[in-house]
Amino acid sequence: MKEKEILDQLTPINQNLFKQLIDLRNQLTTIFRKKFNRTLPFNELLSNRWEKAKGLSFGEGTSVYDDVLVFGDVAIGKNTWVGPTVILDGSGGLKIGSNCSISAGVQIYSHNTVLWAVSGGIEPYSFEGTTIGSNCFIGPQSVIENGVVIGDHCIVGAKSFVNRPVPDFSIVAGTPAKVIGKVFLTDEGKVELKYSKTS
Repeated sequence: MKEKEILDQLTPINQNLFKQLIDLRNQLTTIFRKKFNRTLPFNELLSNRWEKAKGLSFGEGTSVYDDVLVFGDVAIGKNTWVGPTVILDGSGGLKIGSNCSISAGVQIYSHNTVLWAVSGGIEPYSFEGTTIGSNCFIGPQSVIENGVVIGDHCIVGAKSFVNRPVPDFSIVAGTPAKVIGKVFLTDEGKVELKYSKTS
C-alpha cells in the first residue's frame, strides 16, 4: 500500500502523526547510516539493545535486539550479544553464560510439543532446561533442542541442529550436529581451532 493510500484512510490528526513518524524514521536512518554505517528497521532505530537486556535482568554489557522473542525463565550472563530474529524459549528454563555470541536467526528451546501434537493433544508438553556455557559462538540459524547442555568455549556452526550435549572446547556442525574439531587456548590467550581430519 502506498503512503498516500494509507494517509487517505486516516483522520487528519493521525495523518499528521503518520507524517511525523515517517520524518522521524528518515532522520534516524540518516543518523545511523552516518554514525554506524547501518540501516535498521524502524523498531530497532527506536530501541536500546542494552536497556532491553537490563530490563530482562541479563548481565551487564549484554545486548538483545528488539525483535528477539523471549519466553519464560531466561538467564544470560555478562557481555553476551543476542542478534536479530533470535528465539529464546525459557519455558523449561534457559541459561546462557557470559561472553557469548548468539547469531541472527538462532532458535534455542527448552520445551517441545512433539508428543502432544502426534497424540492429538493427549500427551503433555515436554519441558527440559537448556544450558549454553560461557565464551560460546552459536552460528546463524542454528537450532538447539530442549535439554541440551553446551559447554564452555564452544562453537556451533551455522544452520546446525544441536540435539545432544556438547563438551567444553568443542566445534560442532551439521544436522544433527557432530563434533568436527576442538578449541584450544594458548598460554598467551590466543585461540587455535583444530578440525578433525574427517570433517
